[in-house]
Amino acid sequence: MLKELFAPTDMTVGTPWKSILIFTLPMLIGNIAQQLYSTVDSIVVGKYIGDNALAAVGSAAPILNMLLVLFIGISTGASIMVSQYFGAKNREGLSYTIGNCITITAISCVFLILVATPFIRPVLVVLNTPDSILDWCTDYLTISLVGIAGMAYYNILSGIIRGMGDSFSALIYLLVATVLNIVLDIYFVAELNMGVGGVALATVTAQIVSSLLCLIKLSKMTDNFDFKLKYFRPVGEYVKTTVRLGLPSGLTQAIFSSAMIIVQSLTNQFGEQFIASNVVIMRVDGFAMMPNFSFGTALTTYAGQNVGASLYDRVTKGAKQGTLMAVGCSTLITGIILLFGKNLMGVFTETTALVEMSYDLMKILAVGYIAVAVTQSLSGIMRGAGDTLTPMWISLMTTVAIRVPLAYGISFLTRTPELPHGQKECIQISLLASWVIGAILTTVFYKKGKWKNKAIKQ
Repeated sequence: MLKELFAPTDMTVGTPWKSILIFTLPMLIGNIAQQLYSTVDSIVVGKYIGDNALAAVGSAAPILNMLLVLFIGISTGASIMVSQYFGAKNREGLSYTIGNCITITAISCVFLILVATPFIRPVLVVLNTPDSILDWCTDYLTISLVGIAGMAYYNILSGIIRGMGDSFSALIYLLVATVLNIVLDIYFVAELNMGVGGVALATVTAQIVSSLLCLIKLSKMTDNFDFKLKYFRPVGEYVKTTVRLGLPSGLTQAIFSSAMIIVQSLTNQFGEQFIASNVVIMRVDGFAMMPNFSFGTALTTYAGQNVGASLYDRVTKGAKQGTLMAVGCSTLITGIILLFGKNLMGVFTETTALVEMSYDLMKILAVGYIAVAVTQSLSGIMRGAGDTLTPMWISLMTTVAIRVPLAYGISFLTRTPELPHGQKECIQISLLASWVIGAILTTVFYKKGKWKNKAIKQ
């Protein structure tokens, strides 16, 4: 039984909802553990350094997310290719996909470190980052960028492992890294007084450990592919396919991160306490989103394997069952946030005013998680089938045409002498609107069914 948990899973057989649920649960636990990285960072920073340091970590987050878009693209492309080649039992294609992705990631890490590091502080200044947290933001981002290979390789290698149906191994490695991160966070900040930089160093170290564990696991999975040197040499066909499939997802994340950076500039105008409040909201939001992301990723793998095996009726059946499970989880989470929101906010800070502000703003977002469940599930099906462009265009529409203009529009229209920057709720209202419209658009395009013609040619 234990051996089966760590083995690749064929999702082209068995009851669809059971396959999806069994695959999702370890990944959900893993995603929760991964969210603990940033959550523990925030708790340690808020408790041991103060609310301004908490604001610094939050201001750095959108920029760090932007730096990761390249690896998100590679990871998405790799996961789709792996699942389809695995479903089609194509050993050669699977071997070249894995080897080429490892090489592309190494090149990308070096490029990003050399190009992006000099611009960290100037970008923070342009975004109106308060002087009181500017140095902390710079330290956090610099350390995170220098150690970005750990985060990049964990996401990509775990995506490859999951693409072959093994979501349990990635969970174990992530749990090990999460415990290490917690221990190092407390040691670096509470014992060594390393400040915000210590939090970043703890996270980077833990991520390097998790990526190494994934690499060791992958090297032992040679029943399904070959792990030889020749497969690490870039081959145009596989690189192009990875880019073609992954670029839309990378651009989607880039669009989302750009919007976060633009909105962060608006957020910064409301002052340090509002910035800190948004950090608290983002941490709770991260946990609330986990089921949605987990079901979305599970359905990508499920769709990829079944499309590779040309089982389209099975894909449609799994899409319906998976989406219903995701919506059920999000409905439960929404209820928990509404009932126990203040208790959740109080974990991050002892400042009563900050807890009250965070809870009031979080209530605006709560119902939106049900809409996101639909978007993530159906987008996962389309991506797994090879249609990564449609989710990208939907994201572009909801983020660029709705979220950003709406946030600044509400801010402008609600300005008064007492509120020179307008109502602070503009951030959450604009986000909720983009989520609901995104769910509607995703459902419409899924039902059109053009994603059924996007499979990789075997």
